[in-house]
Amino acid sequence: MNQKEKEQYILDNYKKDENTMILVFSQWCVNNDLDPRELYKQAYPDQGKNQQLGEAFELTIPKNESDEIPVQTVLDVLQLFENDHLAFVVAEEHEKKLKE
Repeated sequence: MNQKEKEQYILDNYKKDENTMILVFSQWCVNNDLDPRELYKQAYPDQGKNQQLGEAFELTIPKNESDEIPVQTVLDVLQLFENDHLAFVVAEEHEKKLKE
């Protein structure tokens, strides 16, 4: 494997992992009756539509068919990809749910 192939391999794996992170976030939102696009907009109000988020949302399943995703898992995955603003919004929404 030459250098260019290695770089492409690393880039492809990062992209795959990033898509997994977005899907975990989206499914957690669905499971908690939240709109992932709305939460993303709260975290990043200056950004436009996120195409990857839209694609991931299409892959989510109804909450009654999904396993529970612990909020800590979502927070860890978001922070791993340096989505600290989004992790903060998720934590806030989780706290709201706990108080209901």
